[in-house]
Amino acid sequence: MYQLEEKIWFWVLAVIPVIILFFLLLQVWKRHAQKKFADKQLLKRLSPDQSLFKSVLKLLVICLAIASLSIALVNPKVGTKLETVKREGVDVVFAIDVSKSMLAEDIAPNRLEKTKQLVTQIINNLASDRVGIIAYAGKAFPQLPITTDYASAKMFLQNMNTDMLSSQGTAINEAIDLSKTYFDDEEETNRVLIIISDGEDHGEGTVETAKEAYEEGIRIFTIGVGQTKGGPIPIKKNGIVLNYKKDSQGETVITRLDENTLKAIAKEADGVYINGQNTNEVVETIRDILNNMDKTEFEAKQFADFKDQFHWFLVIALALLFLDIFLLDRKTSWLKKLNLFNENF
Repeated sequence: MYQLEEKIWFWVLAVIPVIILFFLLLQVWKRHAQKKFADKQLLKRLSPDQSLFKSVLKLLVICLAIASLSIALVNPKVGTKLETVKREGVDVVFAIDVSKSMLAEDIAPNRLEKTKQLVTQIINNLASDRVGIIAYAGKAFPQLPITTDYASAKMFLQNMNTDMLSSQGTAINEAIDLSKTYFDDEEETNRVLIIISDGEDHGEGTVETAKEAYEEGIRIFTIGVGQTKGGPIPIKKNGIVLNYKKDSQGETVITRLDENTLKAIAKEADGVYINGQNTNEVVETIRDILNNMDKTEFEAKQFADFKDQFHWFLVIALALLFLDIFLLDRKTSWLKKLNLFNENF
């Protein structure tokens, strides 16, 4: 396991293609200028010790030195020890609606982006709880298994979009069924499923499925995104609205927040419904709910004792720069004797 402390220094690598470009332009200019002075055979007689290979080698050494210096500035760290630690918390699974209706912009910037904001802020306020992510539309799909790696959770979250599932619709019942596979029966942790959706449910028996999940120890909390008055579903290309989704009669489809369905699901599973309009209120409500739950101890493996590795790359960079001092653009007599670079030919 490794960590990169200062990733911004990777931008130093952008200097390398610039140096290579200048080198190529310089070679073209030199060749053009030499042709005006004398032909190739005469130049070879006038400058018998000139070495193009050595110039290329110097360029390679300088580029490698810059790359090593860049990595040294980034300061990679390597985990030297894998520890099993005890943690206490709740297992929280987020079921996120990625159906096309989540593109409606009745809540800024749109329902799906608002959902990502809500989940990100909830994760930021967690202590030692484990999280998992499910994506669902017409079908449910496991996105991230239960983990304590919040950074990975947020990365997977940001990559979610309405094109990731080809089957359209909103089958909340399938998301609830899938969540049952996320929890470990042996650990007996408190289990929470948080459904974030506009509530438009095209599945069957969702409320009954929620009741069955509660009987298996899963409490379900629902968060509604959107507005009850609804809004159209934009069809965009390169960020520009081309049209709005229409039904078979050619009428513009208006998708509305269905709070009743979300409230019924939460009620059957000993949870609560939360309107997602105000991010702070949602985060505080979820935080209070989780804090009031009994925390169950579980084991988690994690790397410890991360050690800096920048010094290795710094030594390499300095060694390469030192080598560059001795790499002249001219052929050298001792290298001729060794014939390492075929300079006798």
